[in-house]
Amino acid sequence: MKLWGGRFRKEENKLMEDFNSSLHVDQRLYAEDIKGSVAHVNMLAHSGLLTRQEGEEIVKGLLAILEEIEAGTLEIGGNYEDIHSFVEAKLTERIGATAKKLHTARSRNDQVAVDIRLYAKNKAHEVMQSIEELQASLEAKARENNVIMPGYTHLQRAQVVTFQHHLMAYYQMLRRDKLRIANAIEIMNESPLGCGALAGTTHRIDREMTAKALGFAKPVDNFLDGVSDRDYLLELMSGFSILMMHLSRLSEELILWSSQEFRFVQIDDAYSTGSSIMPQKKNPDAAELIRGKTGRVYGSLTSLLTTMKGLPLAYNKDMQEDKEAFFNALDTVLSCLAIMSNMIATMKVNHEQMKKAVKAGFLNATEVADYLVSKGVAFRDAHSIVGAIVIYCEDHQKAIEELTLEELQQISPYIGDDLYAFIDYENILNKGIKVGLLR
Repeated sequence: MKLWGGRFRKEENKLMEDFNSSLHVDQRLYAEDIKGSVAHVNMLAHSGLLTRQEGEEIVKGLLAILEEIEAGTLEIGGNYEDIHSFVEAKLTERIGATAKKLHTARSRNDQVAVDIRLYAKNKAHEVMQSIEELQASLEAKARENNVIMPGYTHLQRAQVVTFQHHLMAYYQMLRRDKLRIANAIEIMNESPLGCGALAGTTHRIDREMTAKALGFAKPVDNFLDGVSDRDYLLELMSGFSILMMHLSRLSEELILWSSQEFRFVQIDDAYSTGSSIMPQKKNPDAAELIRGKTGRVYGSLTSLLTTMKGLPLAYNKDMQEDKEAFFNALDTVLSCLAIMSNMIATMKVNHEQMKKAVKAGFLNATEVADYLVSKGVAFRDAHSIVGAIVIYCEDHQKAIEELTLEELQQISPYIGDDLYAFIDYENILNKGIKVGLLR
């Protein structure tokens, strides 16, 4: 069944028919398509464009189709152009000519715009929930492992932090990701139903009624924009891309930390794989796959941006490409969030190895400089003095705190025995907590 064809003299070429079909992609919109149609039919009956009996018959038929699809007794498929054609064809088979009135005062352009907007809004809430679940895993693992570790810049040991503080940095990244998704939901929360093909309809319809029935804040203000807008998908995929960048950064750290060179963490066997030739290997494949799939999400965003960049108003068939790109990005994000959450929850943390790494890295050098400043030394001079202390430590294979007071005073007379308490790692962390640095 086609929803068009009256002005054509020839049948559509079979190759073109297959090329034009999007049912294999947009079939996942069946629930949104039926929900939008039910709201539209109820409005048509309320506005007098359908009789009450016609409205009830159509709605009953649509809800029966929805129930059967979800129960698995009606399989989506066949020679249909899209999910809209499939639903309308099945409705016509069941209730006859009355089904042909379903499309009154509506175009496929505003119909598909409603479907994808409803779907995107629902799934955006699901992404936010998945983000919260990952945040919970991070927070729980952080609280269980409030142990000192090296903080890095340039992948070089820099200052002492806690594992808790390090993990909570990703918690904060995810908080911003959630805010971006919430902002996208707020902006998209307008109904395009009633825009028609591009310029509305001459029928007296109630767009406020359908907007409210579908859970939108209001109808869109401009019909042309309503049917051609895909900004909300781009905004969500932009948010997804930033989210995946954060997951990729965390994955990279887990990969490094689980290596024999670091041995800070041990990824659970359930989220690792082995080598087909080297029996000793335990590979952090879950983290590596998340890192790799980040490019897939970036690609989906770039694909849709490229599709939209040259389109004149209003709807163009190019925009059929929006769904595959969005679905791909969405599915990838949801699976990566779930895997990362489970991987964090089951990961073991090697406290002793982290502590050893701290002691070997001169991570209290900055505090020595701060100590000297507190004694009246200019910071630039203090910086040079501490550099000399580090060189002395390297030459004598000692940590700063292992130097005697005599050794230290040979380099700077400003140093007293109160330095040792000042640069003690636990004291450093306690000072950091007091000023809010390590929350």
